Amino acid sequence: MPAEFKVPLNGNGNGLNGIEVSHGLKVLQEKKKLTMADLTPKELPTWCGGCGDFNILFTIKNALVELDADPANTLLVSGIGCGSKTPHFVKTYGFEGLHGRSLPVATGAKFANHKLDVIVVTGDGDGYGIGGNHLIHSMRRNLDLTHIVQNNEVYGLTKGQYSPTSPPGFKSPSTPQGAIEEPVNPVALGITMGATYVARGYAYEVNHLKQLIAGGIKHKGYALIDVFQPCSTYNKVNTIAWYKEHLYKLEEAGHDPKDKMQAMARAMEGGDKLPIGLFYKEEKPTYEAGLPQLNGVPLSKMDISNIDITPMLERFK
Repeated sequence: MPAEFKVPLNGNGNGLNGIEVSHGLKVLQEKKKLTMADLTPKELPTWCGGCGDFNILFTIKNALVELDADPANTLLVSGIGCGSKTPHFVKTYGFEGLHGRSLPVATGAKFANHKLDVIVVTGDGDGYGIGGNHLIHSMRRNLDLTHIVQNNEVYGLTKGQYSPTSPPGFKSPSTPQGAIEEPVNPVALGITMGATYVARGYAYEVNHLKQLIAGGIKHKGYALIDVFQPCSTYNKVNTIAWYKEHLYKLEEAGHDPKDKMQAMARAMEGGDKLPIGLFYKEEKPTYEAGLPQLNGVPLSKMDISNIDITPMLERFK
């Protein structure tokens, strides 16, 4: 029997991996469980006091810890906005892209390495406004992505203009007389356009939100998680006190997330009480499952030493 001994592994997960190093000597690498400290870089956020982004950041990290995720196999993609700085503050791989263009980047990353856990973080303007076209088609394709939308019903980064989710009458620098448009209903949009995991959370219900995010990451398919959050600087309507008065949990109301029509009815609720929780969940093949070239080894790990792209490049001379 070859000798064995344990050494710590710079990673996470459970169990032991055996690696034979030389002369039959086998090293057992003991994997360390992921902690919040493992996910916390030196760079700290500079958001306004009371901003819901702090809690959403904390909750994303907490969900990754609960799942014992591998940071080396996790990618956070964002666009532009206050909360879109989130990839800076989580010690995984990250990509901060253009305003409204995070989903195409996330799609490309998922296709290049379909084994990655890809999490997209956008604001309501970023995700539902300029990025609305990408949102619709990503959902109908049922891409295996987790999309967290920080919904504060205002453009916080650019000084408080009204956003796609601002209610009629909302006064801002761009609508001093009050907004006249009907807002986007993200939950109803997600259900009708093919997202197979549709949820809404609240930034100050961190344990509840953690379970929604963890569920979205585990789900195979497009997970849309709309997150109500206060903007302490520019939205003086939807405050912490306001949300406390107006939210209720679907789990406590006996909602069945497998019932699509019931989910739509809940999504259309407004007025004095707004539901948070898991609205709809469906098991359905992902877009990637229909691509035979992604059935095995990820594209990023395939051997391309025998690929010659010279003929293609010649066409552009």
